[in-house]
Amino acid sequence: LCLGQYGSFNSPVWFNVGLDRYGVKGDYEGYRWDEASGRAVPVEPGRAYRHPQGSACFIVGVEDSIASIYDRATVEGRIFKYGSGSGSNNSSIRSMRELVRGGGRPSGPLSFMQVYDAVAKVTKSGGVSRRAAKMEILDDWHPDVLEFIRCKGAEEAKAHALIREGYPADYNGEAYGTVCFQNSNMSVRFSDAFMAKVAGIDPDGTWRTRAVTTGAHRNANGVEMPAYDADDLFTAVAEGTWRCGDPGVQFSDTVNLWHTCPKSAPINGSNPCSEYVFIDDTSCNLASLNLMKFRTPAGSFDVERFAAAALIFIIAQEILVDRAGYPTEAICRNSHDFRPLGLGYANLGALLMSYGLPYDSDAARSIAASITAIMHGEANLASSELAWAMGSFPAYKLNADSMLGVMAMHRKAVDAIPVPHGAPAIARTLAGYARNVWGRVVEYGREHGFRNAQVTLLAPTGTIAFMMDCDTTGIEPELALVKHKLLAGGGSLKIVNRTVEMALETLGYDPAAVAAIREHVDAIGSVERAPGLDPAHLPVFDCSFPAGPSSRAVHYLGHLRMMAAVQPFLSGAISKTVNMPESSTVDDVKAAYLEAWRLGLKCVAIYRDGSKGSQPLTTTKVDAKAAEPSAGGDDSPVVASGPMPEFLANERLPVEPAPSRPRRERLPDTRRAINHKFSVGGHEGYVNVGLFPDGRPGELFVTMAKEGSTVGGMMDVIGTLTSLALQYGVPLDVLSSKMSHVRFEPQGFTKNPDVPIASSVIDYIFRWMAATFAEADGAETVAEPAAALVAPASSRPASDAPPCPECGTITVRAGKCHACPQCGATTGCS
Repeated sequence: LCLGQYGSFNSPVWFNVGLDRYGVKGDYEGYRWDEASGRAVPVEPGRAYRHPQGSACFIVGVEDSIASIYDRATVEGRIFKYGSGSGSNNSSIRSMRELVRGGGRPSGPLSFMQVYDAVAKVTKSGGVSRRAAKMEILDDWHPDVLEFIRCKGAEEAKAHALIREGYPADYNGEAYGTVCFQNSNMSVRFSDAFMAKVAGIDPDGTWRTRAVTTGAHRNANGVEMPAYDADDLFTAVAEGTWRCGDPGVQFSDTVNLWHTCPKSAPINGSNPCSEYVFIDDTSCNLASLNLMKFRTPAGSFDVERFAAAALIFIIAQEILVDRAGYPTEAICRNSHDFRPLGLGYANLGALLMSYGLPYDSDAARSIAASITAIMHGEANLASSELAWAMGSFPAYKLNADSMLGVMAMHRKAVDAIPVPHGAPAIARTLAGYARNVWGRVVEYGREHGFRNAQVTLLAPTGTIAFMMDCDTTGIEPELALVKHKLLAGGGSLKIVNRTVEMALETLGYDPAAVAAIREHVDAIGSVERAPGLDPAHLPVFDCSFPAGPSSRAVHYLGHLRMMAAVQPFLSGAISKTVNMPESSTVDDVKAAYLEAWRLGLKCVAIYRDGSKGSQPLTTTKVDAKAAEPSAGGDDSPVVASGPMPEFLANERLPVEPAPSRPRRERLPDTRRAINHKFSVGGHEGYVNVGLFPDGRPGELFVTMAKEGSTVGGMMDVIGTLTSLALQYGVPLDVLSSKMSHVRFEPQGFTKNPDVPIASSVIDYIFRWMAATFAEADGAETVAEPAAALVAPASSRPASDAPPCPECGTITVRAGKCHACPQCGATTGCS
């Protein structure tokens, strides 16, 4: 299944599992389950990979004591080291408005969150250069909730101020590197009681917080804890989301309504991307199925093979539970006692497009709901069969009534899956299969119990979606129809989403029409005004972001409704980015969160395009002080967009300008220059770039440490050719795109964190130049040369994704993290 790209395990499995067979040693200060003694025991020295950390998702509990608070930092360091992410609810830590035992004033949970953020910043995930992923949560009743809501927005404002002063804006640069909470996702947990006040169901809009230590509205000295207008607090959350994407929202009562083990403990937290929601001090290993692999050539869905794949992956994930290592004794014991698993899928957006269905349509939601219900049913059926063979999970007996009640809720939801009039025949077939599976799940569960407390969720699938060659990640629609793929030998290939042709064929277009529409999409980045395309079919090709001349994109309600369609058929939650255009308002964000609660979602993350200050690329020079937000999303990370062709804007053919002879612009005899020392694979050299008076690069000299070498001679030729090209007006971005990623010796690691690995000296030089001079090159008006050198391309307004820490390619958003379309590396747990 893995070899054929039908499915894949989460990243820590690929990082860690199997290394022991190759003699890889390592110490792991964690625990493993010892079947003979029936308890968690320390992992033996040097045997870290005999009991590898195989779970991607951890929830770490914390108590109101200094020992517990700092123990958590140690535990998270271990989790990050082996490539996993963690989340915690900080509501157990007393607020800064209460008292410590010695009579002083506590610093509150936000102060310790800064410590945890610093741990994540300095501990590289998986032992490599990707950033650690973590989640910080606070409940709505906590006295420090308003400070928590505002904390990341305040830090974002500091970063923006530094960017305006010319500091680099990339996530590894000084602007974001010197402010807090940039390695943490933030979520506020709202109760139904709070949301009832926001929705006007409860006419008393006052929301009163309570002390952690007393559980009352006053602290031990009788000082009253803060009270807020519920709508004001809700607005503050929406303002933070609007400004920087945080905080997100989790609905605590909805989460616990579907909790299979409430008698053991309530659900307080989640992993960094909010798809794994379960009790504290637990972990979950994930796997995802590639839905497009189960689409038959005739356009049907091979549900029998899909069911078999779900069964096999659940068995494999179950085997992993007691063979893996865990960072603490408590997490090891709970992982054994509850055995939570997380099976999900990727490529839903591509599958729906291949059926000729708009992502935001009743028919698409019906198919998505049925597929999710089948996966969830088959996973639970496998778990029940495993319980028959090996026994239920140890905590099942205590929670049997609750778990069977949740299973009945799932079955009731399956019976209610609508099949709208006019939906493809496959929709009715899938719904019928789902009902059949769930009849067996309830029957088997009552008789045998279950081996696992949880079995499904929907992860962002950032890394593994690239492993499986998926067009779309997780539950997401397509990001854009046209993307760029860098080639190993240099250059790039612009590719149209492979599902476009399949969708056109499903919709009845003949080969000639398909070819014409594909050519149009390849040139424009959108299907709008494509020759021969029926306007009624435009919604089929709507993506998360507008592209090219188009203003079309999936509405945020379309994202929420798709989540609501599948949420009743998952043990956990859904990691998904609800995309909103840059023109969205705070009121739009409030409306989205309120609708998410009404729809029964567990967790929601909203991202307004362009809201972060880290924006590495631009196609035009923008005055950051004067520019007004635009409604479009043409500056999305991987969309091949440019100015609208004149014949589309004005509906007339463009006028070809008369050809003119290129003119060479020479540098003055005395010119400013920038010198840069580099090392590629141990070979050192120096780059000298001469500047035009306005700061643009105009000449290049490269000196290798070993004169007279072949490489040194080639560098002289490259420098001369590049200098002539720049002086004759060839844009630097064109030179960089052609010369970046060419591969020859010497190659290897560098000392530059912005270009950590270079496939050749040429690759390094041109990627460094692109990052350093992107604004000055080709700009109509340019600031002082010094500013151009201080603030590279990563600080310019446009897309808001950071560059890949491995290869430098611009990443794409995957849940609340980012993933690289070239090498598959991620900036978090996705």
